[in-house]
Amino acid sequence: MSSPDLPTDRRSVSDANWNVDLIVVELRQLRERSQLARQRVGHSAKLPSRRHLANIVERLGTAIFPVRLSHREFTHGNIDYFVGHTLDQTLSELVDEVERELRFFASSDSMETTPFRQQAIQITRQFAEQLPEVRRLLESDIQAAFEGDPAARSSDEVLACYPGVTAILHHRLAHLLYRLNVPLVARIIAEIAHSLTGIDIHPGATIGEQFFIDHGTGVVIGETALIGKHVRIYQAVTLGAKSFPTGDDGILIKGNARHPIVEDDVVIYAGATVLGRITIGKGSMIGGNVWLTSSVPPGSQVSQAKHRTEAFDHGSGI
Repeated sequence: MSSPDLPTDRRSVSDANWNVDLIVVELRQLRERSQLARQRVGHSAKLPSRRHLANIVERLGTAIFPVRLSHREFTHGNIDYFVGHTLDQTLSELVDEVERELRFFASSDSMETTPFRQQAIQITRQFAEQLPEVRRLLESDIQAAFEGDPAARSSDEVLACYPGVTAILHHRLAHLLYRLNVPLVARIIAEIAHSLTGIDIHPGATIGEQFFIDHGTGVVIGETALIGKHVRIYQAVTLGAKSFPTGDDGILIKGNARHPIVEDDVVIYAGATVLGRITIGKGSMIGGNVWLTSSVPPGSQVSQAKHRTEAFDHGSGI
């Protein structure tokens, strides 16, 4: 007799045979094979948590811009208390994630002897000391967006709404961690921004002040890109590598300089693809949908129809 407590569809599911024991065995075998291939047998360290890092970045944003990004009502005297309390809690949680990365990539032999906690605290302390500079850079990015977009009604709107600002906020924080030799935590933060905005900036990319990504969807900026001051790019722009050389073992060579150098005051319009370790000279304009694989001198204007080099002033464009 069927149970009166379960709906018919629930009873049919409860009677199903999923062969769970067999699946568990096969998954264990695949897991052990993967661990052996990665030389991680017996290594139980956990990866940093994407969910925790997303929360950490959100709260760091409220500490950097408490009046504009937090939901609290402040009196004159309690903003500093909020910022201090938020930083104290958030940086402590960041230590945990940094320590996870250090442990995860340590060899099994060093797991008991390496002072991972103290290393993580020192890295996080160095990160925290640079947060005022991050605030200064972000203010310049926000101002560049406000000045560069006639649709922007205020800098507050830019900070709250623009995906390019969300992406660069994540990048400024991720880049600090990347330079402090915590590349996995940095990459996770970058990919959080990628998921939120559609803008993919590798945390290794070096980006100067007053940087503005307008619209932004589909923008890709590679690991070794160097971007100067007051640069503006539009949606679907790629600053990528032209080729991927391999070593004698057939494996891709990592870390070589392979992405573009973009000098100060450059504008790159929608859909442009710029590849290789080339230089876009100061004050140049790269037109929409251009495919560029060679350097251009300062003051260049490059379009699909023709490549011409000339001086320009007062915002003349394409």
